[in-house]
Order: sequence, then structure tokens, then C-alpha cells
Amino acid sequence: PEEINQKTTFGHWELDVVEGKGHSGGIVTAVERKSRYYDALKIQNIDSEFGIWAQKELLTKHPIQAAKSATFDNGKENYNHSQLNKLGIKTYFCDPYCSWQKGSNENHNGILRRYIPKKTDFSTFTQTELNLIIWEINNRPRKCLQYETSREAFQRELQYIKKGKCSD
Repeated sequence: PEEINQKTTFGHWELDVVEGKGHSGGIVTAVERKSRYYDALKIQNIDSEFGIWAQKELLTKHPIQAAKSATFDNGKENYNHSQLNKLGIKTYFCDPYCSWQKGSNENHNGILRRYIPKKTDFSTFTQTELNLIIWEINNRPRKCLQYETSREAFQRELQYIKKGKCSD
């Protein structure tokens, strides 16, 4: 829907997987479109079982109003997306070969690759180390947010939810 494309409504996420070298697993990444808040979880295998586990973990750790929808590509890790629908999260898919339709996530994954280059064996670092990288990415001032950090914008939106208000 156009409301989601405009990035003016909070709670709409883009998700993807960053692949490690060989069979060293992957990282499921998620970006909230309005605040540009980025989150990630390491997974042992890139498949639908580990994919849906990570997606649920990332999208349900905040109030339910913070996860209205999720947009994916057509990867095998997204096969069980209907489990998110049961949680009240609408799911959408990009057209094939149209990664620009979830461009915020692609951009953030590019930033993540500055820390974790391609061909990295993901078994060589921990979730804690990944969390530190994500923290650093979320605490960079962003021009598109009037130089507020993604973390600050996301926290502000969560405060609106807590107070029962809408920021839109």
C-alpha cells in the first residue's frame, strides 16, 4: 500500500538475510521504514525454520503496534511468513529481482557489510558482537531524520505507542 511506501507511518518493516561464507549461516535483518531502526539476528541455517524464528523474534520484541507489516524478497527463508499473519502482521513480497522495493534494508545491509565483509565465516563472531555493530549503526545521526539517530526516532515512536498516541 502507498501508506507503507511513503515511510510516514510507523510499524512497517523490511526484512532480508545476509549470507555467510559457505554453510556458516546467515543474519536476518530488519529495518523499520519510518525510523530506519535496524535490528539483526544470527541464524544457524538459511531456511524457513530458522527464518521464521528470527522474524518472530525481531518483530515481536516491541509492542504489537510497532509491527504492522513486513516486506520480504522471495527467498526460501520467508516460506513460513503466514505465521506472522497469525500474529496480526501483514506480509508483502517484493517483485522478483526488485530489491529496490525494500531499499532501506538493502542500504543497511550494505552498511553492515562494512563491518562484516562478504565471504566472512559467520561462525567466527557472536550475537553479542553483532549487537554492538547494530548499536553503532542505530546511533549514527541521519540526514533523512533531521540528524536524529534511528534509535532516537524509534524510541520516540515507542513512547507515542506507550502514551496511546499516534505520531502520524
